[in-house]
Amino acid sequence: MEKKKKIIGLLGGIGSGKSTAATELKKLGCGIIDADKIVHELLEKDEIIKQLADAFGETILTQDGRVDKVSLANIAFDSQKNLNKLNSIIHPDVFIKIRALIEHFNNSSQVKAIVLDVPLLLETGNQIPTDIMIFVDCNDRVRVERALKKGLFNKKHLKKRENFQISLDKKAKIADYILDNNSGLEALAEQIARIFTNITDYIK
Repeated sequence: MEKKKKIIGLLGGIGSGKSTAATELKKLGCGIIDADKIVHELLEKDEIIKQLADAFGETILTQDGRVDKVSLANIAFDSQKNLNKLNSIIHPDVFIKIRALIEHFNNSSQVKAIVLDVPLLLETGNQIPTDIMIFVDCNDRVRVERALKKGLFNKKHLKKRENFQISLDKKAKIADYILDNNSGLEALAEQIARIFTNITDYIK
């Protein structure tokens, strides 16, 4: 069995570019754990759908009985109580999957390090210990533009969601490295390559 890989946690606001940073790290040989992808897969499971409908009502379902992600998010981020209820349903299975993927990557000789692209990495009590934290910094205007371009939500919705999260200032202070993602992909990729060189030197 291969020795355990270092775990890199990505921090940053909504629309800051954490997934883009993860993609660049994948090109450098990292195994990526995408929590949003795991959640989307869970939302297709009948057992989870039933639990969510029981908890929040059938208004969160589409006509064909699937989860309407926008409706669910609107209800979940309406109060801390609702968000806690959603997390209690989703998070146990999410972390089971994350731990399984970590074990998988630890057993792969092709993987240099493991990257956690987990939106609420700190807010969940750091259930998966990390060795290195990278904060993806991006100004509000750019983040809102990216969210709107993807058809996600506007500035009001972005701020409403982030009210339930640890402040970006605190996340930046916790991080070992900070990426500036205001200038475009090429500039971001150059920073990541430089940081990853430092990280791999540290791993050795």
